[in-house]
Amino acid sequence: MPRMIFVNLPVADLAKSMAFYEAIGAANQPKFTDESTACMVFSDTTFIMLLTHDKFGQFTSKRIADAHSTSEMLLVISQESREAVDAITDKAVAAGAREAREKSQDTALMYSRCFEDLDGHIWEPLWMHPDAAVQVPEAFANAGT
Repeated sequence: MPRMIFVNLPVADLAKSMAFYEAIGAANQPKFTDESTACMVFSDTTFIMLLTHDKFGQFTSKRIADAHSTSEMLLVISQESREAVDAITDKAVAAGAREAREKSQDTALMYSRCFEDLDGHIWEPLWMHPDAAVQVPEAFANAGT
């Protein structure tokens, strides 16, 4: 069985967040959705769990970060082409996201853009040339030398 990732995000308005993620290509999995949680499927291995603040608070004793004013993480999601990076970012902006910055990477090996969802969570759609899989690990290995 391939490894899967379930990213759990606190959201202020579950219905609006579900509509946003559907607009950028995720599908709702009703089997794991109720009035406080929604499972949004990007692929066979990538799932976004949207949780109301009350529900999210059941899993942690920490204060929920206001992602509009505090950077909590960067969520990078691979895309099959440069055009797909532009398409998902444009759909996100049309659905209410804010483009967080100009194109963050635009090289022969990588291309990305960046947007904040309705709750301020930062997403970076990324296209990586197949050759980058070979060249990038070497760059990371040599970064500390």
